[in-house]
Amino acid sequence: MTDRFYPPVHPGETLMQDFIEAFGITQHKLAVANGVSPRRFNEIVHG
Repeated sequence: MTDRFYPPVHPGETLMQDFIEAFGITQHKLAVANGVSPRRFNEIVHG
């Protein structure tokens, strides 16, 4: 068995790939739909 190291994925990268890009929505719409300020959501996405 080989041990493989996978670096941790940033939560913002997951949000971008799995939600924003996958569903074709904007950060603003996703933020508002989840009760988060658009500015804070952008900070989360960009780390």
